[in-house]
This record gives sequence, C-alpha cells and structure tokens, in this order.
Amino acid sequence: MRTKVKSSYKLSESQLHNLADAFKVMGDTTKLRICILLSGGEYSVSEIAEILELSHSATSHSLKTLRNMRLVKYRREGKNIFYSLDDKHVEDLLQIGCEHVKEKRG
Repeated sequence: MRTKVKSSYKLSESQLHNLADAFKVMGDTTKLRICILLSGGEYSVSEIAEILELSHSATSHSLKTLRNMRLVKYRREGKNIFYSLDDKHVEDLLQIGCEHVKEKRG
C-alpha cells in the first residue's frame, strides 16, 4: 500500500492549472505546427501564414493564444512583428514530445 507519492514535480494548484492549460494549447494542431516551425527560428506573421498555408487571421489568433501562454514571444522591427519560441523550455517540450511519438513500441 502506497502512502506517499514521490515526485520531483511539486506544483501549487495554480501552477498545475497553468501547466494543464499549456498542454491544452499545445494539443491544438495549428498551434503545435506554429511552435514546431518557430523551433527553427524567427518568422513574421505573414511568413508563418504562408509556410503553414493558414489565413493571416487564424495565424494571428493562434499566435495571440501562444503569446498569452508564454509559449512564444515577439519583437517589433518597424511595422513587422517577428515571433520565436519564448525560451529553451518550450523547445525542450517540443523535442521531447517529438522523440516520444517517434519511439518504436513493442
């Protein structure tokens, strides 16, 4: 009978909800495709929309959600806005997730 859970992941209730929300956002294929693209570097909204064959509106909406979740960040250069992954942690999540689904089972 187990009486105590051993884990190195000690999260407050608020942090647990934030993590669940981040995974929900990453569970959307459009947002995931954007993150995977951004793992290769920085792109403008127009470039992201063109490469992923998305409307400018859908791209902007997804980027806003990703930005609010602190999964992507942006920088302004004149009238252009360029997006990239927020930090190394997001890149690590993508890499580990991709490795996980590519593993051969059985």
